[in-house]
Amino acid sequence: MPSPDFKALTYPVLVADIGGTNARFALLTDRHADPRPFDSVEVAEYPGLYEAIDAAVLVRTSHLPRSMVLAIAAPVAGDSIHITNSPWVIEPKVLMQQIGLEDVIVFNDFEALAIALPALEERDLDKIGGGAIAGDFAKTVLGPGTGLGAAALIHAANTWIPIPGEGGHVELGPVTEDDFEFWRHLERFQGRVSAEWLLSGPGLVRLYRTTAAAAGETPAPLSPAEVTEAAAAGDGLAIAAMERFCRYLGRVAGDQALNFMARGGVYIAGGIAPRIGRFLKAGGFREAFEAKAPHQAIMRSIPTFLVRHERPALMGLAAYARTPLRFGIDLSGRWWRAN
Repeated sequence: MPSPDFKALTYPVLVADIGGTNARFALLTDRHADPRPFDSVEVAEYPGLYEAIDAAVLVRTSHLPRSMVLAIAAPVAGDSIHITNSPWVIEPKVLMQQIGLEDVIVFNDFEALAIALPALEERDLDKIGGGAIAGDFAKTVLGPGTGLGAAALIHAANTWIPIPGEGGHVELGPVTEDDFEFWRHLERFQGRVSAEWLLSGPGLVRLYRTTAAAAGETPAPLSPAEVTEAAAAGDGLAIAAMERFCRYLGRVAGDQALNFMARGGVYIAGGIAPRIGRFLKAGGFREAFEAKAPHQAIMRSIPTFLVRHERPALMGLAAYARTPLRFGIDLSGRWWRAN
């Protein structure tokens, strides 16, 4: 629950989704207003968060923010928070002085995605496979992008409770005979193959390179976006890498569903997922998701969705800013308030 001395946020409230590659912003002028979105910026183009806010928001509005709710791609701990996969360091106390804020609240980025899930509408989602949402049961969200984020949302005592974590770093291993042969060619990080090592933008490139090595071919030096484009254009190596990507994502999503018995659905978000929708729907993702013996029947009953909303984390942050008591979130260590 919110801290006992928590007060309603002072408007305008700036909400921000800070990833390893992009930063996205929107401003709520009051509790009932729709969020005003601003252009996304590339993290690499700015030395820090304040400079990005200044360029993307402050010079483009006369409504200066009084409070800020942030979602960041990193565990939230301490007064200096290092963004995973980025050189940025978030220092809430410094931001308060630079912008003139009364409050700063910081969430993990997938925690923000989790609290957005109840607000997603049918138009925001593409269903993959069978199953149906069962009441207010647990939901999970998984998202490949610069890294692999994961979180869950639990409903208890008439309150939605987000569960952040680092589930993207769980172990990923071979299952089929084809996998065991493939693993022989796969590079590792400190001896491990984590889910994020393969299910991310850099991971897609690793899958492409390994697919080529296993076939005795020389891969082209492609970026993640170029691998995706090559697969869409019919390149055989890229298609094989993309199909493997979707199968492995299905396995990890299925594990998440079992961890939380997520009868409220499993949601695939992140920067990559909307670009590979046709591959996710082709069958390999859902087949791998359901292949969890002895619980195949349970898995068939759990729905999976591709999130199509362009800025779901900002939707979650705005929902929290408007009605913080709707969510069971302990603000200890993540709320900074001006004296």
